[in-house]
Amino acid sequence: MHRSRRFRSLRRSAAAATAAAGVAAALAAAPSPGAAAGDGLDRFYDQRVRWGACQRRVPDGMRCGEIAVPLDHADPAKGSIRLALARIPATGGGGPRLGSVLLNYGGPGGSGIENLAADPKPFADLGKRYDLVTFDPRGVAHSEPVSCGGSLELDSAAGEDAASQLAALRLLVRRCELHSGPVLPYIGTVHVARDLDVIRQVLGDPKLNYLGFSYGTRLGAVYAAQFPGKTGRMVLDGVDTLTEPLTEQALVSARGQQRALDGFLGWCARRPGCVYGTNTRTAKEKVNDLVARLDARPLVDGGRYITGRDVVAAVAAALYAPATWPALADGLRRIERDADPSALTRLGEPADPADEGDGPRRIPVDNAEAALAAVNCADDPDRGEDKAAPAAVEQEIRGLIGEFRAASKIFGPSQLMTVLSCYGRPAGTDFIRRIDRPAGLPRMLLVGTRGDPATPYEWTEETARRLGRSAVVLDHKGEGHTGYMTSPCVRDFVNHFLVDGGLPSGTRACPAGQ
Repeated sequence: MHRSRRFRSLRRSAAAATAAAGVAAALAAAPSPGAAAGDGLDRFYDQRVRWGACQRRVPDGMRCGEIAVPLDHADPAKGSIRLALARIPATGGGGPRLGSVLLNYGGPGGSGIENLAADPKPFADLGKRYDLVTFDPRGVAHSEPVSCGGSLELDSAAGEDAASQLAALRLLVRRCELHSGPVLPYIGTVHVARDLDVIRQVLGDPKLNYLGFSYGTRLGAVYAAQFPGKTGRMVLDGVDTLTEPLTEQALVSARGQQRALDGFLGWCARRPGCVYGTNTRTAKEKVNDLVARLDARPLVDGGRYITGRDVVAAVAAALYAPATWPALADGLRRIERDADPSALTRLGEPADPADEGDGPRRIPVDNAEAALAAVNCADDPDRGEDKAAPAAVEQEIRGLIGEFRAASKIFGPSQLMTVLSCYGRPAGTDFIRRIDRPAGLPRMLLVGTRGDPATPYEWTEETARRLGRSAVVLDHKGEGHTGYMTSPCVRDFVNHFLVDGGLPSGTRACPAGQ
């Protein structure tokens, strides 16, 4: 049996926020968007996958393979890298086979192969007509994984002043370069979208049919903008932003996490035995007090100090899925009544994909966070070279504290620290920022969940405007991150579109709990 690993948007997760102030990655110019085979790319488009046994525990019928893609699509002579793929062939029933549907579970930094291997059951209906195909993007898991040497923590010798901290950030960047190899400068969503087109051709599909979650929605939108004529039936669930600067992303994320926490506390107040009682206003104050209390005086659990920041990480992780809310309620009860943090902190501990399967351990333990930083920095066009004096950076951060604390007393400070996640790096590509109603896009479905803690509903509306009249929005009025896995209504709507092509105009809705 596999441990269930729910995909989540690592982009703004609390675990990532903890390390974000010390993470950056080397960047290079993005390839020219939209180019197809030719100019030295033919050998990549003409290859075929040799599907074979997977070197890890997988469901029956799942097969694995590899393909080559250019290190740099703009200059294929620079060499190639290997991408790991997995496929579960269509099982049949209900009509003729429709080719492949490519699944991306999000991140950036999430392994598609590990997620599909962990639980393919939600896609069983799609899998009757489609081959279910997924992959690990470049730099992730089984596809040339990047690393910062096993830890994304700053050097313990770094001082507390701004100058020392920022110098330590630059040293961490050098460490990432040293441990990641040649793929690091060629990570980013524009590069991965070009890889998607090679995958599409290699699978034998004239157009890309795609279901992307969380960060996978950014990837899908970028692919559609580059290759509108090769875009088939595309669904984006838990829609990411394409336009907001890093500071605005962090601020919106803090508000989204707070809305999700308020939703949880309302749910808890209606249950007997909720540790915070039935008053949701005072319940929020008590959670804030818990975090402040443990920051001032941490608990000790198995020789480890548990701070308020650890509580924030655990709560943020548990808010991703309503199915984990009972465990969150139990963890908060234990820590409040018995000063026992163990049940709560377990909720914030991410699964290590390197522990899964029977194959050799070759995924660096810090790969998910290293890849997250590399992709997000490569996609961020707002930064210049490292010209700002440390005092100016510190003053800028201090000037934002009030606004972030107003958004959320507990999530705001950790989200604010992500503003420094790309400090000192050259600006990334501006292609994503410039997407504005691309010509020739087919109709596509965007799913936004009102209580989503990671990709707030306003990003669904924003991205729909950027994609233009081709975008149809499904308003899921439920809780948790994304809708397909938890809402039968969303799943039926998505499956109908992907299988039958039916997609009415205008916004549609799925009620909470359905």
